[in-house]
Amino acid sequence: MVDHLSKSFGPVRAVDELSFRVEPGRVTGFLGPNGAGKTTTLRMLLGLVRPTSGTATVGGHHYAELRNPQRMVGAALEAASFHPGRTARDHLRVYAPQAGVPDTRCDEVLELVGLADVAGRRTGGFSLGMRQRLGLATTLLADPRVLVLDEPANGLDPEGIAWLRRFLRHLAGEGRTVLVSSHVLSEVQQTVDDVVIIARGRLVHASPLAGLARLTSTSVRVASPDRAGLDRVVVENGWGDRLLTVAPQDGPATGSLLLRDLDAATVGAAAHRAGLELHELATQQVGLEDVFLRLTGEQPVATTEVGAA
Repeated sequence: MVDHLSKSFGPVRAVDELSFRVEPGRVTGFLGPNGAGKTTTLRMLLGLVRPTSGTATVGGHHYAELRNPQRMVGAALEAASFHPGRTARDHLRVYAPQAGVPDTRCDEVLELVGLADVAGRRTGGFSLGMRQRLGLATTLLADPRVLVLDEPANGLDPEGIAWLRRFLRHLAGEGRTVLVSSHVLSEVQQTVDDVVIIARGRLVHASPLAGLARLTSTSVRVASPDRAGLDRVVVENGWGDRLLTVAPQDGPATGSLLLRDLDAATVGAAAHRAGLELHELATQQVGLEDVFLRLTGEQPVATTEVGAA
């Protein structure tokens, strides 16, 4: 749980009064653009950075207070470093005593992350994606109940990303708490149950993924050389409250309208009944990525045209 957490580095406010909860049995996406304060927040959660104010706790306790922290929390905050001459199995053997587990556990987690076939290979020849998997295996050594993963999909190819999605869902299905940071919503939207979105160190949105999806919308752009007739169609069908934007007119009698929560078929049928000539009829979608960019202030919402007539 993060409660009114803040961190300043000199005059820079990296995290600002941030509060959110992460629930067990669910995958939570911790999202925001690069520099939003995600990694600083995770480092405070793990006791690596002292907060300026507020608290960050795991199971109601500060990380330093946990009796067996590795059995409680498995974390991978940045790309792990590996001795290039050491095999994947031997890398894990170095960490096994710290985690309080036998060497046999090393082979178990290598199997879990799909590296069993390369357990005897030196890590110096590993791809970035294989290194990401080995880093994840390291976090799983002590079988923790909470996983904190910073940008775990970096370096993974599409097949690796699909595997990671299935694996994180599996871990959450076992009742674990999974917190995954990313600066790209599309990277995690098929994985997460909940989203926490920050920008400039502040919370801008927190909800189940379905709550974010409700901010998406479908609209219809319609244009006619008879602008007055187009306005009459809007009024006669009671669509006045659906009018989003009046686009600049191309000429004295030409203009287009943008109507929310309608589809092209409905608008086209109304225009046909009114005998109105149309020069444009297109459905436009404001998707999840557009909403994410708007919430984080990265850019204005852009509509994606999905059909035109």
